[in-house]
Amino acid sequence: MLYYAYEMMRQMVVPYRAMAIWGRDALHNEHNPMRDNIFVSSMSAFCDVFESSTRTYTKPEWNLEKPEIAQGECATIKIKNILTKPFCDLLHFKRKHKILETRHDPKVLVIAPMSGHYATLLRGTVQDLMPEHDVYITDWRDARIVPLASGKFGIDDFIAYLIEFIEHIGENVHIVAVCQPGPLALAAVSIMSEDNNKYVPATMTFMGSPIDPRKSPTVPNELATSKPIEWFEKNVINTVPMTYSGMFRRVYPGFLQLTGFMSMNMDRHYKAQMDLFHNLVSDDGDSVDKHRKFYDEYLSVMDLTAEFYLETIETVFQKTLLPKGKMIWKGRFVKPQMITRTALMTVEGKKDDISGVGQTRAAHALCTNIPVEHKSMVLHPTVGHYGVFNGSKWRMDILPRLAEFFRKHPTPLSVSDTERDITGGHIPENDKKSVSDIDKNLQNIFKTDTLALASANDSDKQEAAKTKTNINTKAKKVLSKTTPTDLKKPNKSAKKK
Repeated sequence: MLYYAYEMMRQMVVPYRAMAIWGRDALHNEHNPMRDNIFVSSMSAFCDVFESSTRTYTKPEWNLEKPEIAQGECATIKIKNILTKPFCDLLHFKRKHKILETRHDPKVLVIAPMSGHYATLLRGTVQDLMPEHDVYITDWRDARIVPLASGKFGIDDFIAYLIEFIEHIGENVHIVAVCQPGPLALAAVSIMSEDNNKYVPATMTFMGSPIDPRKSPTVPNELATSKPIEWFEKNVINTVPMTYSGMFRRVYPGFLQLTGFMSMNMDRHYKAQMDLFHNLVSDDGDSVDKHRKFYDEYLSVMDLTAEFYLETIETVFQKTLLPKGKMIWKGRFVKPQMITRTALMTVEGKKDDISGVGQTRAAHALCTNIPVEHKSMVLHPTVGHYGVFNGSKWRMDILPRLAEFFRKHPTPLSVSDTERDITGGHIPENDKKSVSDIDKNLQNIFKTDTLALASANDSDKQEAAKTKTNINTKAKKVLSKTTPTDLKKPNKSAKKK
């Protein structure tokens, strides 16, 4: 009933929004002799803020700029839907220029999160990747517009979609999972690796992903584990009203997700609205445009199917099945230790308040059979969650490392199946000391790949450079001592050392 009540209120406010638009346009009209009067400007600003606050935001446009593929040379872009599924479209940002005819840029599949916002939230990520990469993205659909006849959509379906998308793009693809889809993308690559799928990705990169939410729990993590799954089903799952094509489908509504997003930083959002009002009064067009650009995207939310939302809460956050080695996909155990041919990179932000530090790099401890020299870990000391994949720090610090990683691994690794050690691939439950030890070891292994060194003094940097030559040897020794058996029964001689 909550969804119906929300829809009724949305319809009721439509006439008032129309009046606010009329008032704003009339008061701010260039032919209005009183438009510069402080009272008139304030009334116009009030109408503008009211209209934007009560608007229903639809899916934004991509509005991408032409990428500069060479010095002074820009390519045209055509967004092509190359594969249509009931709950997702696979988009290809096709670039056209004569220079590209002889270039073989890495194929990158950006796996957008299915967590409330549209794929256009990654507009900046796509824009920055396009100059040197052939970019694809998963464009998830709003569940409220998917007819009930299309069936259900849960975690198993999500993983199946990813496998199909990777196969459709072809060989030597690089996948980049941003935030929420990280655990499911890792599961997809695990399944493909176990099946010896010839389309297994060349690399997989996880950015701010909750691979193991037990590490550095954040407010969203604690919220997901604070109530039993029955509470979520009873309190946040609603039925789509008859005004939409997905009527009668059970969903987690976008407006509830938005309420949760905003409640985490309500003071900041309140201040932003007040700043918008004052900027409108003072006719500060640049600040107003910046505000609208952000909030037009931020306030555009989509519904999630009930089964996908509840399964994510239970599987990823409450039971943490993937890091425990207990995750099942269509009757099969998901085994990250079966991944041998796909290079691994993780990216974290030290100020991330959604996926805490350590949650993403847990993938290194799970993927025990990827050679250490083909693993990379980045920890940026100054960015939060969104800064990991968007903004100036991403563009200047993280993207170059990502591009270098792609070019270092143009194809899947040549590792024989006989080299797999199937005893790995999980972190023992209730063994926090062991988990902490692995984290420390991984930090030592990859410390020269970590952006935290950017803030180190010169002597620290020189010391790090000296140890770079023997990192791989030390790393192999560390990981060889971190099998599940060793974690449960630590080697006494290792302790003395």
